[in-house]
Amino acid sequence: MEKKLGKATRDAYGEALVELGKKDRQIVALDADLSKSTKSAMFGEAFPDRFFNVGIQEANLVGVASGLAACGKIPFISSFASFLVCKGFDQFRMAVCFSEMNVKFVGSHGGISVGEDGASQMSIEDLSLTTSLPKCVVLMPADEFSTRALMPQVTYHNGPVYMRTCRPKAPAIYNESDEFQLGKGKRIRSGKDVTIVAIGLMVFEALQAAERLEKEGIQASVIDMHTVKPLDEALLLEEAKSTGRVVVAEEHQIWGGLGSAVARFLSENHPCHMEFVAIQDTFAESGTPDELLVAYGLDAESIFKASKRVLEKK
Repeated sequence: MEKKLGKATRDAYGEALVELGKKDRQIVALDADLSKSTKSAMFGEAFPDRFFNVGIQEANLVGVASGLAACGKIPFISSFASFLVCKGFDQFRMAVCFSEMNVKFVGSHGGISVGEDGASQMSIEDLSLTTSLPKCVVLMPADEFSTRALMPQVTYHNGPVYMRTCRPKAPAIYNESDEFQLGKGKRIRSGKDVTIVAIGLMVFEALQAAERLEKEGIQASVIDMHTVKPLDEALLLEEAKSTGRVVVAEEHQIWGGLGSAVARFLSENHPCHMEFVAIQDTFAESGTPDELLVAYGLDAESIFKASKRVLEKK
């Protein structure tokens, strides 16, 4: 698949939020002094009376959003994923999830593809933290088109939602006519030998790996599991029964996250051979996004090798 860069998912989020805001005055946006980077500034420019910058105080950001939700508003709160989830986790847990408040969390600059900003701003644990919270929907779109398509469902899902967006421009995988549904993975390539389940930037890498596998006569399915929670168990079960071998690829810590969720479900319902492409219990260094994905084993080559390993298992 030719690599054609589209917009970053954070840009698509900002644009989609503005369009939704034009139709619904109950939507409000909040940020913690990073709106130009998270792209919530687009909403602030369009609707200054519905935009609130609380400053560099992420815990307070979550608390204010919970109060707005209690008043019937639909608050979208944005910051870097590492700050929003880690610094605001207690409020996220108690003021939003325990209280079942209708707050939408959007953590931008997720994963190590933040690049040169370094480890302090690389969120590698956000999916494991947020999926552990009861009744919280967790998703990570792969490109600008899937982000825009999922945003209305994020908005009108009744309850807390966490969505991770990324800093770099993402390869365009879909187009404006593609449809998405929260909690339903998308099969974008079918194969009989191995299933690659991926999210975010790893979806394009998975497609690249599948093309290389095809040259060796290996047919790989590729699943964009954009919603980590709730997991599309029906699709996973269908794939596991069909190929019997599964590779999970995510720009996230190996502990927790998509790999753990997939392994738990399949071990209980259809045990099969598995391999995991993820960050291996380490923090990352500074570097360009492409350099870091290669250095930490999150590229097409790593997915290709994992697929070959799982196929060798008896």
